[in-house]
Amino acid sequence: MHILNVLMGGGWMMIPIIGCSLLALTIIIERFVYFKKCGADRLAAQMLLHIEQHQFTDALTVAENHPSPLLRVISTGVHQRGNAPTKSMEATAIAELTKMKQGLSSLDTIITLGPLLGLLGTIIGMMGSFDIMSESGLSNPHAVTGGIAEALICTAAGIFVAVMTLIPYNFFIARMEQETEKIEYFATKTEAALYRSQDSTIIDSQTQ
Repeated sequence: MHILNVLMGGGWMMIPIIGCSLLALTIIIERFVYFKKCGADRLAAQMLLHIEQHQFTDALTVAENHPSPLLRVISTGVHQRGNAPTKSMEATAIAELTKMKQGLSSLDTIITLGPLLGLLGTIIGMMGSFDIMSESGLSNPHAVTGGIAEALICTAAGIFVAVMTLIPYNFFIARMEQETEKIEYFATKTEAALYRSQDSTIIDSQTQ
């Protein structure tokens, strides 16, 4: 209740700041769950092993049982192994990276918007204090300090929202870069494995 009273003391500008914090929290939770499912290095290596052994059905089964952006890219290459697998994997990778970026632009906006809303609340609170001072002088100090307190609460709240959003935002950006590098690496390995399997198939057919 004390925290609620403090937030209410920040004035009406606390409403958009609280709204930004709730939106940021929702996006952060959703992105944490999303990126938690992205780690599939071991399974990607397992798929490559199946591909090199011409066990394409087994490779696709791994991707179906453990959905992740990386495995979906490799799976696309396997599905399109006879028809431009490289281009197909590139298209799928672009689509997966677009999914990874979902919500991050909103977090970036909240990081910038939070302090600005806090600053706006500060200005409004200080203007209210100066209005009281111009009307009644210093005969009502509690009203003056109330406006100053409102200004400080808004400033602190806006900065707090920005800081608490900035940390997971940078984490998500780093994870996205890691996943991008993994996708590029395993897509290249998959392309090479598919070409090797095609070459061995051609050689086997010629020897027969």
